[in-house]
Amino acid sequence: MQTTVDEGQERGETSRGVESSLFENETIEEPCEGMEFESEGTAKAFYDKYARRIGFLTRVLSSRKSERDRSIISRGIGCRGRSDNHIQGQKRDKRQEACSAMILLKREKPGKWVVRKFVRDHNHSLVISQQKSRPSLDDKDKKIQELMAELRVKKRLSAAYREQLNTFIKDVEEHNERLSVKVQVAVDNLKELETKRKELLQIKKAEHVE
Repeated sequence: MQTTVDEGQERGETSRGVESSLFENETIEEPCEGMEFESEGTAKAFYDKYARRIGFLTRVLSSRKSERDRSIISRGIGCRGRSDNHIQGQKRDKRQEACSAMILLKREKPGKWVVRKFVRDHNHSLVISQQKSRPSLDDKDKKIQELMAELRVKKRLSAAYREQLNTFIKDVEEHNERLSVKVQVAVDNLKELETKRKELLQIKKAEHVE
């Protein structure tokens, strides 16, 4: 990312001054037009993190695909909140109720997504999440993914060890089989020699008698 925003400037312009009390000793980097990212996923992760720390949830507002290969070339992501003036059960224009805070991402060229529009202000109160007291869902998901990846590695190692053990057992069995054949051949040879020895003794005895 090539652009950063000064914390003082950011907090001075935030909606209703809510952000000024969020993580007092930390800098909250805010999106701004011209900010660049390596991918859409990286850009969305940045905006989601910003949203969590400011105090709102995000949703996909719009998408635009390339006519050539149907890949995503533009994505609008905005706040999921509604106006504080919304009265439950009363029919109103959803476009007026919807929060206008959003970010528009465009793929300028392969490997570069650029922020082309950023609306900061919200039409509703923001809820600051207690991230310091408990991990976010993203942190839990990340931990689960790490454990699953570790489990897959251990399973692959276990399969490799099992294969090596089976190969070793097979080699031992083949060696024992070959050894048994050799032992049997040796026993047969000894029996044959013993038979020949006895025949020679009988011949010698017969000659002596004559």
